[in-house]
Amino acid sequence: MTGADRALARADELGRISARPDALERVHLSPQHAAADALVALWMEEAGLSTRLDAAGNRIGRREGSVPGPPALVLGSHLDTVPDAGRYDGMLGVLLAIEVADRLRDHPLPFAFEVVGFTDEEGTRFGNALFGSRAFAGAVTPEWLAVRDRAGISMGEALTAFGLDPARIGEAARRPEDLVGYLEVHIEQGPELLDAGLPLGVVSSIASARRFALEVTGRAAHAGGTPYARRRDALVGAAELVVAIEAIAEETGTIATVGRIRAFPGGVNVVPGLARLSLDLRAEHDAERDAAFARIEAEAERICAARGLGWRAEELYRADAVVCDPVLSRAIAAGIRATTGAEPPRLFSRAGHDAMAVAAVAPIGMLFVRCGNDGVSHSPDETVDAGDVAVALDAFESAVLAVAAGRP
Repeated sequence: MTGADRALARADELGRISARPDALERVHLSPQHAAADALVALWMEEAGLSTRLDAAGNRIGRREGSVPGPPALVLGSHLDTVPDAGRYDGMLGVLLAIEVADRLRDHPLPFAFEVVGFTDEEGTRFGNALFGSRAFAGAVTPEWLAVRDRAGISMGEALTAFGLDPARIGEAARRPEDLVGYLEVHIEQGPELLDAGLPLGVVSSIASARRFALEVTGRAAHAGGTPYARRRDALVGAAELVVAIEAIAEETGTIATVGRIRAFPGGVNVVPGLARLSLDLRAEHDAERDAAFARIEAEAERICAARGLGWRAEELYRADAVVCDPVLSRAIAAGIRATTGAEPPRLFSRAGHDAMAVAAVAPIGMLFVRCGNDGVSHSPDETVDAGDVAVALDAFESAVLAVAAGRP
């Protein structure tokens, strides 16, 4: 079995570790997290890495370089999923990093070599994405530990139940002087490589993003007895706002998504008095993102004033745009050229990744692998081509060697 075949078989194996019998869902600090972590630890050890679980729940495998001790070149991605997920988002990057470790087990490197399987990149359980990689970067604050999931369990309580000590979360933080850099392979999560007929690309930057919880408030009333002129229908106002958000995003070249909306009190014969909706807003640059939200705010004020409604927005998450390190990007490009013989395209990532958190403590580089099936991801329909995975593994190994060649 080739390394690429083994990585794909292991992705299938991880894909069977789920909290749901009908779909893949694996969230932070769950029994499924523990089961996936145990498998990944075993595979890291088989690749010749010593492993440990850090204070945030990230699985880290390490091999010393020709001179023991720091600094380390880190490869990785995440092991958690969104609800009803595919098998490759995040997981493929961890598995290919393990395969690179296996290939280079007898190759002396001028730095330590690490593989990390981050936890809670998606933020599915507690709503705050990039927890594991932010802890790695020393950016977790005590407020994060107080956030509760839908069952009312705080992250601090979940860490304790998982066998970790919330008071020691700071021990997951790494120092910049101990890191050479961070390289991540990830499926593209879009159709650009597919449309270009190319298997691999170099990521130039990662999108800025903000997430909000929005509320539109009106007045609940009897559906049959309330004339339209007297209605203050929060759901209709929210629906008008959703359409406006789409139009603003198209006009500004940003990406805005309302992925969830609920009406209260929720009776079929009751005019909704409250509507709650989510907003995920992304752009290549922070200024574009923030200008789009200012327009959304203005449009919400206009819609709600016209309908006699109130509204508010609570920001839940913010990640500013991150530019990939030019030296590491050149190493990735060299690795792709050595493998495919072609000049790789440079792509702006519209999705967020652990690399954007790690960038606070280390230079980052990313390699994209072509998505099949029209570029669909965050879905059971997510696919990759086995041939693309094989060339991605070769390119990833070559990129590590290119970084090593550039070290004194």
